[in-house]
Amino acid sequence: MKNKVLIAILSTALAVTGCKDSFFDINTNPNKPTEPLVKASYLLPMVIEQTAARMGTQYSFSASWAGYYGRGSGFGPSLPLENYDITPNFEITHWANTSTSMNTWYDVLTDANFLEKKGRAQNEDFYVATAKVMKAIGFMYLVDIYNNVPYSDALKGDESIAPKYDKGEDIYKDLLIQLDSARLIFKSTNLAVSDEAKKADVLFGGNLTNWRKLANTQSLKLLIHQSEFKKDPKDEIAKIIADGSGFIETGKTAKLTIAFSNDRYKVNPVYSKYVADETGAETDGFNRPSPYLLNRYKSNNDIRYQYLFLKAINPINPNEPWAAGKPLGAPTVAGTNSAQESRVIGTGILKDGTQPLWLLTSVESLFLQAEAIQRGWITGDARVAYENAVKESFTYLNVANAANESTSLLNNSASWTAASNKLELIINQKYLALPGINNFEAWVDYRRLGYPKDVPLSVNQTVGNKKIPLRLAYPQNEYSFNSANVSAQGTIDPQKNGVFWDVN
Repeated sequence: MKNKVLIAILSTALAVTGCKDSFFDINTNPNKPTEPLVKASYLLPMVIEQTAARMGTQYSFSASWAGYYGRGSGFGPSLPLENYDITPNFEITHWANTSTSMNTWYDVLTDANFLEKKGRAQNEDFYVATAKVMKAIGFMYLVDIYNNVPYSDALKGDESIAPKYDKGEDIYKDLLIQLDSARLIFKSTNLAVSDEAKKADVLFGGNLTNWRKLANTQSLKLLIHQSEFKKDPKDEIAKIIADGSGFIETGKTAKLTIAFSNDRYKVNPVYSKYVADETGAETDGFNRPSPYLLNRYKSNNDIRYQYLFLKAINPINPNEPWAAGKPLGAPTVAGTNSAQESRVIGTGILKDGTQPLWLLTSVESLFLQAEAIQRGWITGDARVAYENAVKESFTYLNVANAANESTSLLNNSASWTAASNKLELIINQKYLALPGINNFEAWVDYRRLGYPKDVPLSVNQTVGNKKIPLRLAYPQNEYSFNSANVSAQGTIDPQKNGVFWDVN
């Protein structure tokens, strides 16, 4: 992994070193950079971009299970996605190295750990703190997918080639500690952020308050995910409140400043994954909005679907160019094709492949806060917080007449006063706000709370009495190369063995 990191940052190293005589020293081969040549400023932009890219591109499977995505009509059944018979080879790229060009979570986390070490070696705590935040995000995903995973031994490299597994609950506890440590570093009056570090920070440009807000929001997200397991996290909430900077707020989405273009390998990764490549050629004909999801918008006169999804390339009905794919698991129908159906990333999310990549949106943050207020964890008016979150969704998508459209929805199907279950209302509207923006969070919320209640099961004929999977199976590589530790986790059945916070 270290060699992979060093190769990845070579272009950055060349740019920074320029034409200094020392760079061309005959005793140093610039084409084989070694660890002493690597600076934290080379690592930080890569870690941020890889983390955001993974979050934005790798969770179509959870979108399918959560009812967001159906299947394009040009494709036949995809198993085990559609029959829930989850095997150790399904979705292994979240963990294990394969032929894919996308780094796994453990690749990204190794880079983040390297960033933290380099920050310490350079006596630049800014890098240490940013690495802690990014590691908290990555390990959260791993726990939410697999429950117990290697953590304390995971990033030791050759020192631990067969890392032990830590309990998901214990990992969450330590992630909260690490985020608190990051906040304290960011808040320190002695912390200096160099111009080089500000340039390397492609998220906030060295703005320490924004980093604290991100750390606070990520901490709240961890607490919300385990809301049914730990119902009164007052000590952790007190630390967040004591920080004093608050959370990611309206209009303050954490998005990257890395410039994308329509050149090869430079297209926004979400756009190139789900819409088109640099030539304009369609890249994803499989994922399509599910009939269930599209109907939820249309039946409630919720115009957001026109911004969340793209018009069909060749719609059957030109007067209604936003069309759903087939339900997950449905049989192939002759004479239909994916071009008749909408693509899953619309102009409200990305107008084209040159637009910025996001890490954590203001929309998601406001919904997290609304739930926390409704639970009594933080102060505020739950109704106001909820309605602000809904309004932010319309604004974020650049909906025409966003204020009027969101107000109309809030006065009708999304009404606070009409809802008997306020928490369910919050989660249902969060669900409708995040397709294509955070496909993973819908699967998390469904597992922990069961909302929305009517998320459809796959209609594949071999589903039987199986339900939406509770987790993924450990990858086959673990059984091949870390057998003792993975076997110690017992027999894993994704139909029965959920993650620690899934107590329902």
